[in-house]
Amino acid sequence: MELLHKTEVYTIVGCCIEVWKILGYGFSEVVYKDAMEQEFLENDLPFKREEQLPVFYKSRVLKHRFNADFSLFDSIIVEVKASDEGINNQTVSQILNYIKAAGCKVGLIINFGKSRMEYKRLIM
Repeated sequence: MELLHKTEVYTIVGCCIEVWKILGYGFSEVVYKDAMEQEFLENDLPFKREEQLPVFYKSRVLKHRFNADFSLFDSIIVEVKASDEGINNQTVSQILNYIKAAGCKVGLIINFGKSRMEYKRLIM
């Protein structure tokens, strides 16, 4: 069985690894987001940063919106963390909400807050 958006996810993770190699850990999330934005631009990846995602209920848009760190290829949501606790259930729940709101099938959590970059791929 072929992974959904395999090539795109591989490319995104490669950009994150490049950011990790240069910055390492210890910075705030916004620094990693800025660096990731530069990597996405340099690699000509189609992305939106801090995209507001509406939530629909009975065909109506609710007041609350989610803000995804990045949306790439109009099909993959990326959430950036810089937590020394790693990827936890709260973060997984958060990105699952974003994936659902965006109508996407794939999400990535990238955590730069530990001595090794970690990521988790989520499928909806």
